[in-house]
Amino acid sequence: MARKIVFTSGKGGVGKTTVAANLGMCLAAAGERVVLADTDFGLNNIDVVCGVEGLIHYDIVDAIEGRCRARQALVRHPQSANLYILASNHTDPEKYISPQAVRLILDSIARSFDYILIDCPAGIEAGFHRAVASAEEAIVVTTPHVSSLRDADKAISVLKSYRLKSVELVINMARGDMIVDGEVLSPREISDILKTPLLGVIPQDDGVFLGERGGSAQKAFRLLAGNVMQGTRRIYNAAGKYGGFFGSIRRSLKKNL
Repeated sequence: MARKIVFTSGKGGVGKTTVAANLGMCLAAAGERVVLADTDFGLNNIDVVCGVEGLIHYDIVDAIEGRCRARQALVRHPQSANLYILASNHTDPEKYISPQAVRLILDSIARSFDYILIDCPAGIEAGFHRAVASAEEAIVVTTPHVSSLRDADKAISVLKSYRLKSVELVINMARGDMIVDGEVLSPREISDILKTPLLGVIPQDDGVFLGERGGSAQKAFRLLAGNVMQGTRRIYNAAGKYGGFFGSIRRSLKKNL
């Protein structure tokens, strides 16, 4: 039976969809059977992030309204046999879809997969509750910026009203040079402030592209996937290469770019 994990943030622009997609790719590469389910009916872009928008024939609303079976709405990623995408409503994003209807569809495919990663709309409005109602676990994605932390705190407060097995934190776009210089809070400080266990840190040191090999971000995603699968707490050290003499040179160069 699949673990159903919702990805939320409270705020847009923190890279929540990218984190979910890259984690899904890493889990699939490790042999896990994964569905990326898009419940953001307004922006519905996880198929675009995954590069499969041209392969979508049915979406979750088609499955809900009986135009196809739930399995027919799944699109297998062309580069990963274990990764499937369930697109959100493309035809009528304003149509009301109940939390119960979404949960029924996800429950119907859960026995065939190991993970269902649910991409949640930003904010804590109706779309947030529709996504969270289908989940058993939550990953809150934030960045070190004050506005993002404030909104993440609001989302965490609302998540406490649900009977979730766990609520954990992923810090995205972490700038190691700024952490060392004390310009932003460290991941541990953020975890303490939000009173939420730290599951992973994704650096902003290089571009993040789905399935990209090498680079610090992909190392961080592999650690994150291992933590999700094994219950470990191996956290990527975004500040590691910015310490000491040579690190100070890197920090100086980073600031002058």
